[in-house]
Amino acid sequence: MTSDLPAVRRVHAACPHDCPDTCAMQVTVERGRALRVQGNPEHPTTAGVLCTKVSRYTERSYHPGRVLRPLRRAGPKGSGRFVEVGWDEALDAIAARLGAIAARDPQAILPYSYAGTMGLVQGESMAMRFFHRLGASLLDRTICSSAGGAALAATYGGKVGMHLEHFAESRLILIWGSNSITSNLHFWTLAQQAKRAGAKLVCIDPRRSETAEKCHQHIALLPGTDGALALGLMHELVVNDWLDPDYIERHVEGWPALRERALAWTPERTAAVCGITAGEVRGLARDYGTTRPAAIRLNYGMQRVHGGGSATRLAALLPCLVGAWRDPAGGLLLSSSGWFRDARNDAWLQRPDLLGERRPRTLNMVSIGDDLLREASPGFGPKIEALVVYNSNPVAVAPESRKVAAGFAREDLFTVVLEHFLTDSADHADYVLPATTQLEHWDIHSSYGHTSVVLNEPAIAPLGQARPNTEIFRGLAARMGFAEACFADSDETLVRGAFRPDIVDYEVLQRQGWFQLARAEAPFADGGFFTPSGKARADAPGLGLPDHVPNHESAASAPALAARYPLAMISPPARNFLNSSFVNVDSLRASEGEPKLEIHPEDAAARGIADGAPVRVFNDRGSYLCKAELSPRARRGVVNGLGVWWRKFGLGGTNVNELTHQRLTDIGRAPSFYDCLVEVSPA
Repeated sequence: MTSDLPAVRRVHAACPHDCPDTCAMQVTVERGRALRVQGNPEHPTTAGVLCTKVSRYTERSYHPGRVLRPLRRAGPKGSGRFVEVGWDEALDAIAARLGAIAARDPQAILPYSYAGTMGLVQGESMAMRFFHRLGASLLDRTICSSAGGAALAATYGGKVGMHLEHFAESRLILIWGSNSITSNLHFWTLAQQAKRAGAKLVCIDPRRSETAEKCHQHIALLPGTDGALALGLMHELVVNDWLDPDYIERHVEGWPALRERALAWTPERTAAVCGITAGEVRGLARDYGTTRPAAIRLNYGMQRVHGGGSATRLAALLPCLVGAWRDPAGGLLLSSSGWFRDARNDAWLQRPDLLGERRPRTLNMVSIGDDLLREASPGFGPKIEALVVYNSNPVAVAPESRKVAAGFAREDLFTVVLEHFLTDSADHADYVLPATTQLEHWDIHSSYGHTSVVLNEPAIAPLGQARPNTEIFRGLAARMGFAEACFADSDETLVRGAFRPDIVDYEVLQRQGWFQLARAEAPFADGGFFTPSGKARADAPGLGLPDHVPNHESAASAPALAARYPLAMISPPARNFLNSSFVNVDSLRASEGEPKLEIHPEDAAARGIADGAPVRVFNDRGSYLCKAELSPRARRGVVNGLGVWWRKFGLGGTNVNELTHQRLTDIGRAPSFYDCLVEVSPA
C-alpha cells in the first residue's frame, strides 16, 4: 500500500466463496483498514446486495482467531498445539521434507484443495504449477458438483444453460434441489420478481426449506428419486401431447428410445417411488407442459446421491421436450461455467506441461479417508507420505470423517495446511501457514451462476505475516530449485493473463470491477448445443439412456440395512454457513445455535425424542450427537442433519459427515452425501 492513497477509498472486489452468485463487491477502506464490504450496485447480478455471511466479511478478515504467523506442531496431531516460527524456517523445513519424499516417489505427495476460494489465481494457478513441476499425485476435485457437470456435458456438451436475469420473465419456475434463499440469493430476487408478475414457483426438495415455504407448491419427494420424477413428468408430456415435436426432431438425439422408457413411468409408479401422490405428478406435468415460458433452476443438492448424474440428465432433457429453449425465459440453469470455456487460459495458469512425460496417479478427493489409510500396493501406488491442504477443510467436509480424522492423525504423515484459522484439518498439521483473505490479495473470478468476469483487487495490506497462496508456493518452488520462469509471475500478471484479451477487456474490468461476456439471449432457441451434432443428447456416447438409479442406501436397494437404519438423512448446509466456512464467525454461529437434526414430529414421537433434546444419530460408520428440532421442515422418514459444523464445535467432537459414506455417483465420480440411512435415539 502506498502512502499517497486517499484516506477513504473504495476498492473493487469479488466474493470468493463457492456460490453461483459470484458477487461483485466494493470494499470501503479508511487509512488502510477495511470498514465495510458491500455489493456493487452497478453489477447486473449483484445489484448492490450481499448475503448475510459475506456482508460480514470484515468480521472474518479481522477475526481474533486469524492465524497470522507460521506455526509448527508442538503436540499430538489433532491437539491444535503449535509454536510460532519464522517463514524461512517453515519453508526450508517443508521444502526439505517434500524434496526427500519426492526423491523416492513424488506421487507420495498429494495436494488437497477445493473451493475455499473460487479465484483462478489464489485457487489453482501457482499451486498447480508447483505440483505439476514436482510430479505429485493429481487430485480429482469432485466433492461438490462433478456428477451434475458430467450430466450436463453428456446432454448439452458442456456446463451451460439459460441466463440468470431472464428468470424474472418466466411464467413457471421449478426450483429443483435448491434452497435458493440461502444458497442463491440473487436468483431468488429474480424469482420473486417473476412471482409478483404472476409466475408460479414450485420447489422440488425433500426438505421444506425456507425457499419451499415461499413457493406456491412444494413437492417433497424422497431423497434420490429425482430421476423417477423426471421420467414421470415425461410420461405425462407424452400421453397428453404436451411436447414440441419440431424442436425434438431438429434438436434432440435419442428421444424415441427414451420415450419408450418414460411410458413405463405412470404417475402411480412415479408417486410410489418418490413418496408423493399421483396427483402431484400429473399437476406438475400439466403446469410444465402447458405454461410458456417455463424455466428450471436446478441446483447441486439433487445430484449428491447414487443416481445423481442420471437424474440430472433426465431433468436437463425436459426443456428440450417442450421447446422451452425457444424463449430467453425458458430452459434450465444448473451451471453457467461452460460459457467461459473459450475465454479462460487455464492451461497457461496451471501449466500441466510441466509434468513432461510423467503421468502421476489421480486420487479422488472423496476417498481421502480410505486413501490416507492405505499401504502401498501395485493398484494404488505409493503410500501417501505428505499432504498439502489449501482452500479446503477435509477433516470436516469429506465423507466418512472418522476415517479422514484417523488418516490425518498418522504420525508418519507430513501435513502442511495453508489457512486463515485453526480448522479441524489445521489442528492435525505439522505446519500451518497463514494465508491472506480476499481483502488482502489479487484475484479474478469466473462464475457458475452468471456470465460476468469479476476482479478482486487487494484492499488492505496482509495482516500479520499472512501471505497469498501464490507467494507461498513461489517460496517453496524457489527452495526446491524450480528455475522455470513461470514461478516468477506476479499475482497481477496471473490476473491479467487468466482470460484471453480478445474476449475479456481488462481495461473495462479494471474500471468497473466486472466484465460481461458477449452471449446470445436465447442460446439454444435453434439448437446449437455444445455437442458435436449441435443437438441435445438423450442417448449419450458411453452412457446410453438415463434411467432412475436407486440410492446406494434405501429400502429398495438395501432392505436389510434399511431395517436397521430406517431414516434417510440429507445434510444440506446450515443457513449461516457455507460448507465449513464461517462456522467460527461468532455472530453467524450464534445465529445457528447448536448442531441440530430436523426430525418430523411423528418420527420423533415413535422414538421418545423431545424437541431440543440431545440425540444420537448413528449407523455402521459412526455416531453424531446433536440437538433434535421437531420440525415440519422434515418429511416423515427423512431427517435433515444441517451442516457442515467443524468437528471441534460439535457436541461430541464429530459432525454429520461421521455418518456419510465414500461411495460415488453413477457418473462424475462424485460423493453421495444425501444417500445415507441412519437411526436416531435419545442421547
